Amino acid sequence: MKISELSPEYRQPPPHAGLLSDLNRVVAEAEAFDTSESSPEKLAADLRRILTNLASAASSGLNGAFRLKVWNLSFRLWNACVDRANHKSPPRDPDAAFAEAEIRQAAPELLLVAGLPDGIPSATAKAASLFHRTGLVWLDLGRADLASACFEKATPLVSAANTEEDRDVLLDLNLARARAASSAGKQALAVALLSRSKPLAAASPEGIKNLANEYLLIGKAALATKPPDPALDASSLLTEALDLCEKATAAPSCATPTTPRSTPATPNLQAIKDQCLRFLAAERLDANDYEGTLRCISVSRASLGLGEEHPSIGFMAMKAYIGSGNLAEAERELDGLMANTEAPDCVCLSAAELYLARAGLDVAFKVLVALAARCRAGAAAAAVRVLKKVVEVAGSGTSHARAIAELVSDERVVALFDGPANTHERPTMHTLLWNCGTEHFHAKNYEIAADLIERSMLYVSRDEESRSCRANCFRVLCLCHIALQHLDRAQEFITEAEKFKILLQKKEEEDAIKLMKTMVGYVDFNPLVLNLSIHEALACKSPCVAVASLTFLLGLYSAGKPMPVTEAVVLRNLITLLLRDPGSEAEILKYSRRARLRITELGVEAFSGKGTVGLRELNWFAVSTWNMALKVGKEEKYEYCAEFFELSAEFFRLSNGEDDANRLLVCQSLIMSVSAMLHAEELNKSPLSDSDLKKGIEMLSRAGKLLPLTLPSAPVSSDQLEDIDFSFLHTINLYLLLSRLDTSAHPKQLQLVKSFAASKACTPGHLLRLGEIASQGTQPNMQVAEFLLKASITSALASHSPNYVVISAALRKLVCLAGLQDFSASTSDAAYDVFQQAYQILVGLRDGEYPFEEGKWLAATAWNKSNLAVRLGQRSLAQKWMKMGLDLARHFESMKQYISEMEEYFENFQKVSGKEPDVCSQKDGAPSTGMSDSLSQPVL
Repeated sequence: MKISELSPEYRQPPPHAGLLSDLNRVVAEAEAFDTSESSPEKLAADLRRILTNLASAASSGLNGAFRLKVWNLSFRLWNACVDRANHKSPPRDPDAAFAEAEIRQAAPELLLVAGLPDGIPSATAKAASLFHRTGLVWLDLGRADLASACFEKATPLVSAANTEEDRDVLLDLNLARARAASSAGKQALAVALLSRSKPLAAASPEGIKNLANEYLLIGKAALATKPPDPALDASSLLTEALDLCEKATAAPSCATPTTPRSTPATPNLQAIKDQCLRFLAAERLDANDYEGTLRCISVSRASLGLGEEHPSIGFMAMKAYIGSGNLAEAERELDGLMANTEAPDCVCLSAAELYLARAGLDVAFKVLVALAARCRAGAAAAAVRVLKKVVEVAGSGTSHARAIAELVSDERVVALFDGPANTHERPTMHTLLWNCGTEHFHAKNYEIAADLIERSMLYVSRDEESRSCRANCFRVLCLCHIALQHLDRAQEFITEAEKFKILLQKKEEEDAIKLMKTMVGYVDFNPLVLNLSIHEALACKSPCVAVASLTFLLGLYSAGKPMPVTEAVVLRNLITLLLRDPGSEAEILKYSRRARLRITELGVEAFSGKGTVGLRELNWFAVSTWNMALKVGKEEKYEYCAEFFELSAEFFRLSNGEDDANRLLVCQSLIMSVSAMLHAEELNKSPLSDSDLKKGIEMLSRAGKLLPLTLPSAPVSSDQLEDIDFSFLHTINLYLLLSRLDTSAHPKQLQLVKSFAASKACTPGHLLRLGEIASQGTQPNMQVAEFLLKASITSALASHSPNYVVISAALRKLVCLAGLQDFSASTSDAAYDVFQQAYQILVGLRDGEYPFEEGKWLAATAWNKSNLAVRLGQRSLAQKWMKMGLDLARHFESMKQYISEMEEYFENFQKVSGKEPDVCSQKDGAPSTGMSDSLSQPVL
């Protein structure tokens, strides 16, 4: 029999054959992941489309054979996903991982939409299990919301719990839902789900163990976050987990070993018990219940765990004994912790600090020796931390200071700091002892100060770089020994110094300054007296006298006298003192300018010193002026801000101009200085002078040369500037300055913005902002504005996630710009081209992606543009604009209320206009027929 002879019903393909064929093709592509060119994103999109079509087909009913085929393909898809996951390493791209999870979720979704076919055992459990495993994948990706959605779809399938398999799956779903809820911060829901799981878990020890583990996890989360709800108490949750472990241990299947070597409790169960007891002890310790903590620790140690004791047990036991005042037991716990090879060095070190804080200085040496033996790799760092704690606990007492001196001078302690690996720890130790010594020096305990300073020199290396440090130590030691031996001084200076100190103590600061001025005039005056007077003034809390003394000292540098320290040190100290006084910006700027001037006169080395010391001084001035610029800028003192940033650029350039980081800071300082100038102009309502305009353009030209060299560098770590795009700021500032010139600067502006648009730092938002600026002002540059707005749209559309807020704003500006350039707005195609571009963008967008207000504005503007053409009798142009407005309106759901009226008017207009001549086609002088009387056009 021929096919043509078959009856029509036999020649019909089976229902939904195309859908099955499509699904089979996609599953085959998923299986052939080695050879298929389809990306995970495309496969996910195809499966979404198939699911939509399948749901539509399911609404009209599916037969059993079709359902069975869908189930078969669904399990093939699931197995393909498993193979893909096993074959490929986890995708680094989050989008690819997301797409793979979507492909996996499509398998249970197909089962759910297709329905349950006959003849498949435990069909609901199988579908729910696939949803459960998919949800776990979403949890691993950090998407608790999508994971919860999977679990919630699966739960109704097995909620009846008719079979043992259904109950097992339902238990797994409840536990997974609890974990997802806990990840999303919904701890109360998580606890409710766990409580709901108790009857299901009671059927098997394994179920009880899993439930106990979830209680443990949520109890740990509650212990860490301390939620305000009393029902989410960490102690009760952990106790619940511990009780479940006991129930699982007492279950018959666990009480009777299956083999001679099996144990009643599995290692995993014992591990859960150990963790419960450990975290319960931590919770009790946090509540200062030391007895409860020790009880938990005692039970934990008495349990038959398979591994060694966790280091935190000994640490918590020591803290509990310290809290209860039992130092002897605390010491034993500390010794045990030190002997525990599993305990990290940081834990031992923290325990030693806690013990020393309570036990005091008497046990410091013993603890330090034990730590040195325990922390072999970082013994020096451990010793520094312990000694910091010792100094903190000991205070400033004389007896304690002597004990510290004896401790740090012990040969075994000093030996810990030998070797090149401790180059960081040695200066830290020296600084610690130096600070202790200077504290006693200021308290006039010269003997103790000398002892500590001398011991600090044990931690100063004898290389060239440490010479200045050793010199400082010797200088302080000399002062201490002089004070102790009461050596004779120059009588006149001693007398004058005594007078000076009395005046300071009586707060007669003006007289003290006059006395100091008199002393400076002595022929044999020693500048060191000024140093001493500065220290005395600061000790007596008379900063104004200290500032005056530093000013007198600066006068000696101007006279060319040999001085013990560089001029940079004096200026640094002077500016540091002035920084304490609010409102001293003018003085700080004055002395910062002096520093820059003296560098020009003397040279860098003569002003600040040689080598790294000189560079550090210059860097201090650079950072100081930078920070000062930020401060006054925040206070809207923009004139000062501009000058401070300009000085900062010079100091950064001089300190190490070839360094990448310094280039970046020089560039940023120049840009910020010009920004401050423009802000000052706006605030003061006074235009920039020609000289300032020229200087600003020159500074930005310098910055523009540095900018390409600094783009790969990291931005400066300042909270106030972390969000600033300096490339954009440079462009916008230079554009604004060029706009102050006449129209001859327009080509330069166009070249500037084209260069910026081609850079990596450019964004669609930047281009839109520049386009808005170019279209405004007294001398708008329409060519630049048009280029920028079009470039903004192009750039935004080319991005991975187009920003339609920027695109809509740029389109609106382009429409307005076209109206400004063509006042007739009737025959020009410029405006229509913009609307045509907008329509092309809108086609294919989902409702809500394009801002509704902007879309409504586009449709209404296009429609209303036809009004003028109607009045002028330009029918074809009017129809063109009406159709554009109508086409745009159809893409917005919220404009449906206008569309019917617009369509009705448009149809009537077409009928009427077909009977009348178009004015555009008439010859010159021919009469035109208006339609304003025959039709009333609705205006949007």
